[in-house]
Amino acid sequence: MAAGANGGVMPGGMMKGRRAGAAFAVVTCLFFAWGFITALNDPLVAAVKGIFTLTRLEAQLVAFAFFIAYGLMSFPAAGLVARVRPVAAILCALALMAAGCLIMLAAANLAVFPLVLAGLFVLASGITILQVCANPLVAALGDPARSHFRLTLSQTFNSFATFLAPILGAHLFLKGVEVQEGTVVTDAVRAHALAGIDTAYLWLCGLIVALALFMALNRGIVNAALPVSDQRRIGVLALIGEAFSSRWALLGGLAIFLYVGAEVAIGTQMTAFLNDPAIWGGSDAAFSVPLLGTVMANDGVPGVSVEEAGKAVGFYWGGAMVGRALGSLLLARVSAYRMLATFAACATLACLYVAFAGGVGAGFVALGIGLFNSIMFPVIFTITLERAGIREEAASGLLCTAIVGGAFIPLLTGQVSQWTSYHAALLVPACCYVVITVFALAAGKASRAAG
Repeated sequence: MAAGANGGVMPGGMMKGRRAGAAFAVVTCLFFAWGFITALNDPLVAAVKGIFTLTRLEAQLVAFAFFIAYGLMSFPAAGLVARVRPVAAILCALALMAAGCLIMLAAANLAVFPLVLAGLFVLASGITILQVCANPLVAALGDPARSHFRLTLSQTFNSFATFLAPILGAHLFLKGVEVQEGTVVTDAVRAHALAGIDTAYLWLCGLIVALALFMALNRGIVNAALPVSDQRRIGVLALIGEAFSSRWALLGGLAIFLYVGAEVAIGTQMTAFLNDPAIWGGSDAAFSVPLLGTVMANDGVPGVSVEEAGKAVGFYWGGAMVGRALGSLLLARVSAYRMLATFAACATLACLYVAFAGGVGAGFVALGIGLFNSIMFPVIFTITLERAGIREEAASGLLCTAIVGGAFIPLLTGQVSQWTSYHAALLVPACCYVVITVFALAAGKASRAAG
């Protein structure tokens, strides 16, 4: 019990509620941080393609190095989280992320591409631990009936970060950079881009260290807000075995694999796609669109440059932010599987339009795909947990591992774009969205059969 402002006694429940609210605010900062770092990969792909004169496939190794960490680290991360207090796991994650930023600084100063890939892998390994720990932590910090609201609110901050990161990254990384085949990046432009990468990851390192200090200082608040758990701990191998014993866990894992792969493949190629002469490279149409044109900041040269295109990518992720807010309202009235099927079908049609039509209109349609991506991850996640019939930790571990789709689908998309064109390569994400649509319809059928 504690004394209130009026000299009375403050109920323990109110104190606990305040602690939970403060702890929730602390943890939500982490959602913003990992969203910003992840979306920074989009302008980084275009930057390293120009700096190191890479092919489209080689440039997608940025996404591969980052997202392969989810495949390798998710279950070990789950094992770590099961053995230590949440704040200790978060501090381990932040230490890894800071180390990854330092490797990126070395890569920028030495201009060594393999070192860039190593830095991204270490950085993403820390983010993997953070995701495995932070999502259930947010759900536990407060009234269980409001867990969906808290997680959605935290993810909104994550989405806001993914909107800002490509705009800032394009400003720092892409000034004067060329990615079209046959063009040459001058030494001055290369040096400016590397300096931008150095600046971005130096500031990120400082932010991560500040977050670590913040978490350490507020360790007591977070730990006090958590409910006491007497759940029996389970080993990593047992978690893996249980996850693979469930058909719905495997189907959900496939859906997450394809969704993340499609979203990342589109996002990481979007800068070069919009800069392509077949889309916006020779047009000023985008600058006439309110807000979009303002953010892109026309440099006066006809057509959309790489830097201008990179800033536009923020609207791809911004669409996901808007869609998540609207989707939360719609999910109160529409069943989850119907919503997922509708959004996945719309994303399929958008990809097919871009692939076969091309042109200026295809650029706007491609940016709009982010809107349909918005609700896919949480809906696939919850549908899977409802039907898997296994321990939540096992299902969650498999679904987090499936985020590794962000490593492989972009590689395939990059290779297809090398064979065909940037816009035709969206046939690969289209195929992913078709499978997700089928998954949603199957989930609906299973619901009706159970009813």
